[in-house]
Amino acid sequence: MTEQINEDAECLIPNYDEPFRSILLFGPPGSGKGTLGKFLSSAGNHFHLSSGDIFRGLSLESPAGKLFHSYAMKGHLVPDDVTIHIWKHYMDGLIATNRYFPQQQFLLLDGIPRTPNQAAILDKYIKVMHVIVLEVSSTDELVKRMQRRAIIERRADDADELVLKTRMEIYQKETLEMLQHYPSALISRFNADQRPLEVLRDVLVSLSPLLS
Repeated sequence: MTEQINEDAECLIPNYDEPFRSILLFGPPGSGKGTLGKFLSSAGNHFHLSSGDIFRGLSLESPAGKLFHSYAMKGHLVPDDVTIHIWKHYMDGLIATNRYFPQQQFLLLDGIPRTPNQAAILDKYIKVMHVIVLEVSSTDELVKRMQRRAIIERRADDADELVLKTRMEIYQKETLEMLQHYPSALISRFNADQRPLEVLRDVLVSLSPLLS
């Protein structure tokens, strides 16, 4: 009887083993990745997923939550294997609860992968269709943006200027190096010094054949 119930459950919620068709959103903290992801998901019925939202949503009482917050409060990255494990578990939950439909939607990944090793691990799970890189010329402007966001969204990890600058340094050292993992033909760069709607305009003009 138990075996039959398990078989019925697998039919109701089948495993999805194909790579997720993904568009990666890159840029330093505060460059507008989340805003762009939300715009694109609304305009094209794609699914925007911010790794920051996943980790900040972890219970502080859970082992994963305690680990994340111990790193985040210093501006450091969670170990790669832990990051991917939590991300994949979250993805399975999205599919099982009919919030993300991988056969019909692009996955707009914001904030993951963050390191060359994460990119290599994710090759097993995603098929990268394109990489969007948001570029901002002034580090000071990014810090100001994030401090404003900290007040509005009550995000403690965005309030400490030292933590913010540490995150910028990590981005420069690891994330930019990680872009070498992907073919240059898949990478498009956009000026994120502009207003959000202007950035959205440029992305849509450049990538509308893919996004539509």
